Amino acid sequence: MAGAGRAGVLLLVGALCACAGPPPKSDVPARKPGGYYLDDGPPDATPARLEAIPDAQPRPEPIKSSTTRPYTALGRRFVPMASLQPYTATGIASWYGRRYHGRPTASGEPYDMFSMSAAHPLLPIPSYARVTHLDTQRSVVVRINDRGPFLAERLIDLSYAAAYKLGIVAHGQGRVRVDAIVPADTAALPAVASAPVASPVPSATLASRAVWLQLGAFADAANAQALLRRARSAMPMLAPLTAIQEQEGMYRVRTGPFASRAEALQAAAEVSAGLAIEPALVAP
Repeated sequence: MAGAGRAGVLLLVGALCACAGPPPKSDVPARKPGGYYLDDGPPDATPARLEAIPDAQPRPEPIKSSTTRPYTALGRRFVPMASLQPYTATGIASWYGRRYHGRPTASGEPYDMFSMSAAHPLLPIPSYARVTHLDTQRSVVVRINDRGPFLAERLIDLSYAAAYKLGIVAHGQGRVRVDAIVPADTAALPAVASAPVASPVPSATLASRAVWLQLGAFADAANAQALLRRARSAMPMLAPLTAIQEQEGMYRVRTGPFASRAEALQAAAEVSAGLAIEPALVAP
């Protein structure tokens, strides 16, 4: 993890939240190139088009009550927010990667280094925040689903994907501003285009427009999440392009976008081999 404070206190706060990762080997973090901790770091093979991963899309979610209890880590006492409220702070963002990939977070969900997520010591779990890299003014929207970091100078731990999109992976950290997204804060919401509709499109049209692969559509969000996890696990190179798009009460698991029908068909072959399903080609 870039920003070893989070990993360095997992044993201390394990009873309070399901933070990802094993107990630390030492209270003194071992630094490696890129700022990550011990054997953490980027994926063995960085998936193509990582920058195309869509930002997290804020939506109402119940706050997990078990994550609102006060706790102490590295001699500091933290009192997490129990409700969504305005919050703005500046500080250092770090990131965590393969060491914690697939391990449980404070939300109970497995950590996915290719999702747009983050760990924060105070913000409600789950909740959403806009993170802005102060050196470049580049920003992303992430879903807060874990606790950390706990060092005084560290403000937020980003997923590998979020750190990559902000351009801080190579340095291991960066100066950021974190703005909580609350229901009335429409200005902080990301600009998200309407999800593409899964309807037949002539081949000639597909060849000249962005194309998506739809792996499945569900009325139950849990079923969509289950397929998403299975797809990302079975198709590591397509994992950063695979996400859930909600439209008209349906949760659609899609991969893309691809610049051409030929590129989409090539990816469809990987989907068929990895998941034993035949994806549908869709276009906006």
